[in-house]
Amino acid sequence: MADTNEQVRDEATDGPQVPAGHGDEEADQQRLRRIAAWRQAERTLSRSAVDRSLGEQLAALTAGAATVTDTGRPADIYGNGIVAELEERIAGVLGTEAAAFFPTGTMAQQVALRCWAGRTGNPTVALHPLAHPEMHERGALSAVSGLRTVHPTAEPRLPTADEVRDFAEPFGTLMLELPLRDAGFVLPTWEELEAVVAAARERDAVVHFDGARLWECASRFGRGLPEIAALADSVYVSFYKTLGGISGAALAGSASLIEEARTWRHRYGGQLFQQFPAALAALIGLDRELPKLPSYVAQAKVVAAALAEGFAEAGAGWFRVHPEPPHTHQFQVWLPYPADVLREASVRQAEETGVALFRLWHPAAAGPPGVSFTEVTVSEAGLEWTAAEVRAAVAEFMKRVTAQA
Repeated sequence: MADTNEQVRDEATDGPQVPAGHGDEEADQQRLRRIAAWRQAERTLSRSAVDRSLGEQLAALTAGAATVTDTGRPADIYGNGIVAELEERIAGVLGTEAAAFFPTGTMAQQVALRCWAGRTGNPTVALHPLAHPEMHERGALSAVSGLRTVHPTAEPRLPTADEVRDFAEPFGTLMLELPLRDAGFVLPTWEELEAVVAAARERDAVVHFDGARLWECASRFGRGLPEIAALADSVYVSFYKTLGGISGAALAGSASLIEEARTWRHRYGGQLFQQFPAALAALIGLDRELPKLPSYVAQAKVVAAALAEGFAEAGAGWFRVHPEPPHTHQFQVWLPYPADVLREASVRQAEETGVALFRLWHPAAAGPPGVSFTEVTVSEAGLEWTAAEVRAAVAEFMKRVTAQA
C-alpha cells in the first residue's frame, strides 16, 4: 500500500486514484455525482472545501482575508510578508523558537527527518508501518532522502514505551503520528505519550511528531498545544487537514533546526515565488476552526455512540465504530458489505433525503472480503445533530443498503 494516494482514503476529499483525465469515464461520473450530492445536501456531519465551487472558494478566501490581514499590503515574495507572518503565528501557537512554511507536509517531514539523520549520524527512522510516509508517500524517505525505516510495533496503535526501549535495532529518530490516522485516528494517553518519548530519549534518539492533525489532540491529552509540542524535538502541522486551508504545512522546532530546514526546503523545490492564498487560508483556519475543535471532539463522541445504537436498532448485524469513544473528531465505521454497495447507499440517501451521513467507503485492506470502512469527521455542520437524528439517519441509510444487498 506504499503507493496509495491519501486522497482516496480521505472522507473530506473524493479524489480519484489516477490523475484527472486518465481515469475511467464511468468512475469520473460517479465521482461528480457524489460531489453534487454532498454539495446539495441540507444536512451533513461536516462540510469540506470540495463541497464548494471554485467561485465559492475564491469568494470565501477574499472575505476571510480581510479578517486576518490588511489586504492592501504587498503580496509575499519567496516567503516574506504574509507567509512570514504565518510562520511567526505558528511558532507562537506551538510555543517553539521558530517555524517554516512548506508547500506540502510530505516535503516538511522529509526535510525534518533528513536534518535529524545528519545531526544524529543515524539515517534510521523508527515509525509505525501505518504512518503517513509508509502508506502515502511512494517510499520517498528512502528514494529521495536515503533514510531507512524500522517498526517498533505493527499493532494498530502507537508503540508503547517498552516497545521503543526494547527495540532490537538502533535508530536516530522516533517519529510519532498524532493521531495515527490509518489505525482509526487513535492516540495514546498523555502519560503513555510521555513514557514513549522518555524511552526514545534513553536511547539518545530525537523525537519528531507528525502532527498533521495535532490540532485536535489537545482534548484527549488535556494539555495545550505548547505543552504537547514541547515533548518533541520537531513538529509538523498541516493547514488543510482540520483547519480547512487550501494546502501547506509548517515545521516547527528550534531556531537552528528551522534555519537548516529552510536550506533543505529550497533544495527540495519548496521555495515558491508566491504562496499567499495558502498562507491566508491557514491564518483564517487558525482563527475560525482552532477554537471550535473541543466542541467538535465532544460532539464526535455523541455521534459515534448514536451511530452504534442506530446500527444495532437497524439490525445491521456485525459492525464496528472505532475507536469508541473517538479520540478526536474523526473515527472509523466498519460494515460487512462491499464498498460499492455502501457508496451507492450513501449517495442515494443524500440525493433522496438531503442528508449526507457518510461519504466514501473503502474495502478493508486485510481480512475477509466484503468488509468495508469509512472515515467520519464531525465539524461545525455536525454540531446541530442530536443522537436521535443520527439514529434516524442510520435507519434510512441501512434501508438503502439492504435494498441492494
